[in-house]
Amino acid sequence: GGQWKQALLLFANLPLSRLWPSTINHNAILSACEKGGQWQGALQLFGNMPSRRVRPRVLSYSYAVHAYEEGASLQQLPSLLDKMARTRVCPDAVSYNAAVSACEKGGQWQRT
Repeated sequence: GGQWKQALLLFANLPLSRLWPSTINHNAILSACEKGGQWQGALQLFGNMPSRRVRPRVLSYSYAVHAYEEGASLQQLPSLLDKMARTRVCPDAVSYNAAVSACEKGGQWQRT
């Protein structure tokens, strides 16, 4: 669970290693944040992806949905799903299940 701190440190040092932000390393950090219960950090990282010129993919959105679920921030979920559609990222079974689970957990199953 505590490995998210080490992952964030490695991520912060990417430029020193002459590596650049990518969808792959962002998703790895999003995964570490999720496993460490750091939903706020995951949402912040997800939100910063476009400014780093990194295009979120379906897995990135799935991690964000899970973060909203953990943070009980379901009010943001519809706009996240709308953004997913606007950016032409096609949801898969994982992202649909994450959204349904988040709504169910928040007692908002009618949204599904």
